[in-house]
Amino acid sequence: MQLDDFSVAAVTGLVVVVCGVTFIAETLVRRDEGAGRIWAVAFLCAVGTAVSYGVWVLEPATWWAVAAGNGLFVAGTGSMWLGCRRFNDRGLLWAALLVVAGVVGAVLSAALPGPDGGPWAGALWMFVALLVFAAAGAVEAMRPEMGRLRTAWGLALVLGLQALFYVSRTTAFLVSGPDSALFQTWFGTTTASLLTVVLTIVVAIVASVLRAARAPLRGFEPESRTTDDEILPPGEFRASLTGLCARAAWRSDVIGVIAVRIDDVDQISTAFGSEVARTVHDAWRTSVRRHAPAEAFVGEDDDMGLLVGVRVESLTDARRQAARIYRGAFEDLGGVTGGVIPMVGVGVALSDAVGYGPDELVAVAHEAARRAATSVESSVVVGDSA
Repeated sequence: MQLDDFSVAAVTGLVVVVCGVTFIAETLVRRDEGAGRIWAVAFLCAVGTAVSYGVWVLEPATWWAVAAGNGLFVAGTGSMWLGCRRFNDRGLLWAALLVVAGVVGAVLSAALPGPDGGPWAGALWMFVALLVFAAAGAVEAMRPEMGRLRTAWGLALVLGLQALFYVSRTTAFLVSGPDSALFQTWFGTTTASLLTVVLTIVVAIVASVLRAARAPLRGFEPESRTTDDEILPPGEFRASLTGLCARAAWRSDVIGVIAVRIDDVDQISTAFGSEVARTVHDAWRTSVRRHAPAEAFVGEDDDMGLLVGVRVESLTDARRQAARIYRGAFEDLGGVTGGVIPMVGVGVALSDAVGYGPDELVAVAHEAARRAATSVESSVVVGDSA
């Protein structure tokens, strides 16, 4: 069955618009974090791409619609990559500048020829930009933190397939030309549109699931950071740890940093409501402070992480104290939440293995806690290097 350009554009545009509007609308009803917002921009660009190409199909003389569609297409794929980087808490500045350069290049390469450019004006620049950003997004989706979530593997697969398709499409474009039978059969507009339909649906589902794993619903906001519960803000904790490390280094005492984190309060908020999530969050903070050694000081790492600084006698002593915090938190959470218990991970860093640098101790403990939260073998992990 042969499909005309208008039918293909109409079906592709309908799917893209429905998926894009749904994702953007969901973004508006959630207290979303950065990755979800950037992915919403990607879907907004996808909607703009569909509209631009639809205008061109209806009126081929509108050469500017091709330029706009090409630029928005590149911007959408680039935004998916930027969203992955934001999810992984990696820097965005240079990556965003690269995406902007790709978008400007895609627009200018199609716009400069004007009405004489034809339907494939600027195609080569767009193809290369798409394969680069899609490949970068696929790689980023497999890095921590995303790589620890199996759902992210689906996003990596989708972006990887897009990159592979555009590598092949670019090769066919250069070797055979856009009017060749090879290109039209396997890499023409119809094939690319059908692939876009499938990938858009998958990306919309996967991105929504990933966002749900990170962004709580509106209404759940952890209690403001205060010292009422004897938990120090991050700056005060670092200052206290720095002083302790300086004194301990002079005496050759062993300093331990114990990181305690819970990783699925947002999912609890989604499943059971914000009140249950808030109860879990508050009970966890109280429990860590209660079961930490009396001489220890407790500080905040982030909304879902706490740090305990304490002098220990040995590795065995540090393990014992960390295990006591874990068991106490687990039991306390079970007692106040009616069986809704988040995943708790405890990581330990010791100065005799890491050194007396406060930043190094915190980084090793933090990473060990992340591993512990997803480990099926042990809920207490001791880090051994920065």
